[in-house]
Parts: sequence; C-alpha cells; structure tokens
Amino acid sequence: MARQYRVLPYSGAEPRVISEVVNNAMNGKTNNTGVVTLNTGWATETTIYNERISPDSVILLAPDSLSSEESALPYGEINSTTGQTAPSTGTTAVVEFDNITQNNGIYQDGTNASRIYVRDAGVYNVMYSLQLINTTNDGQYADVWFRINGTDVADSASRFGLPARKSSGDPAELIGAMNIFLSLDAGDYIEVAGGVSDVGVELWYDGPQTTPFVRPAIPSVILTLNMVSGRSYGNVYVSSQSVGEATITHFANNTSNKTYSYIIVG
Repeated sequence: MARQYRVLPYSGAEPRVISEVVNNAMNGKTNNTGVVTLNTGWATETTIYNERISPDSVILLAPDSLSSEESALPYGEINSTTGQTAPSTGTTAVVEFDNITQNNGIYQDGTNASRIYVRDAGVYNVMYSLQLINTTNDGQYADVWFRINGTDVADSASRFGLPARKSSGDPAELIGAMNIFLSLDAGDYIEVAGGVSDVGVELWYDGPQTTPFVRPAIPSVILTLNMVSGRSYGNVYVSSQSVGEATITHFANNTSNKTYSYIIVG
C-alpha cells in the first residue's frame, strides 16, 4: 500500500497545513501512485484496484523490479539429446526436441515433440543449429526449412552439402545453421522440417566425454527463439478501466515477482 499524504479539507485549512500539502505536491509526493504485481500461471491480464481510477484516467506503468526489467524479451532454447534419422530418401521429416534449457514464454504441448509454441505474439529471431553427419561413401545433402502451424515458410529453406564419409565408422560432419525473423501470434508453433538425399545423412548426438579431453554433450539440434519486436514491459498496458479498477494486459507471465509501479493522472 502506497503511503498516503495529507490532503486539504474542503472547508480549507490553516496556512501551515496548506503549505505542507502544496510543498509535497511540488516535490512529487502525491496519493495517486501504487505498485501492482502481475498474476502468474501464464496469465495475460492483471487488475489494479484503486479508488482514484476513473474511466478517463491516464495510468502510466513502469517496471519496479529487476525481474520485470530482465524478462523484457520472451525467449527460449530447446535441444535434442537423441540422434535422428529421416524415414526415407525424398520424404519430408520434422526435427524433434526433448530438452528445454531456457524458457520464458516458450513451451511444448507434450504430444508433438517437433512443435515449439510461443505464448506471446511478436516478431521472433529464430535460429537452429543441426549436427549433421554423412555415413555414406558419396557426397550428400540435406534441405532444411521452417514451418508455422504446419505450413512451410516461404523462402526459408537452406541446403547443406556433406562430403563422403572419411572411412567406415568415421562419418563426415557438418554444422547446419540458419536464422530468420518470424512473425508469430500467441499460441502459434514452429517446426524445423527437412529432407535428405540419402538416409545416411543423420542428425547426430554424442553424450559428454572424458577422453581424449573433457567436454559436454553434443546435441543433435539446438533451437533458439527471442522476441525482437519490442520489450515486454512496453507491452504491459491498460486495456480497459472503470470506476475504481483497471485491467492490465501483458505478456504471459509465470514469475511471482513481476512488479510494476503506476501513477494515475486524472
């Protein structure tokens, strides 16, 4: 609850009290401020209750915690800890993911391992990194592209050429990487789809190793997403208001300490 400063009675007051109230107002100490904490559970709306709010009030919001500032952009990172192969040559397949390592508004539905959903609408920078190998004696290639809600994204494909394997049991390796800007609505999902010239082209996973040196695992694929269309606290706004209350629409929130200061004008 914000501190309440002295106000003047309608019947007037002695000069000392008037001076105190006026000086407080000149120094920015007024009673039309407060702090609101965003609802959790991936909520997208929070209500401010304040008797000073009217249908015509202007309500200004600003982040009031480090958490509110640091979560300015929805983002996510997800990878796969298993190798993957195409079902057949010339058949389109989708890359699957099983390990979300960074998550702020990115999720899977628990049913389709290939689908990565966003909770907030916006323009996202999306990038994949594929650990490709070729186990055949000939040069091969993989074509890879993006999909939104099951529909191919125009002009998003890349071809990655791999040389023939070095020897039996020693495949050729290549990192296939691509990034793109995608405009997504809340609840949209993206996929990484592709096809190969031969099923000997695979996505390779290798676990942590200690010899010949210590190193972490090599995921078969890494996918990252981050919103670039604006800071999320800029998308925290008053969407409706009435006497004594106002509804704030905001990014999908699941963090308990997202607090914002507000000031009511009018």
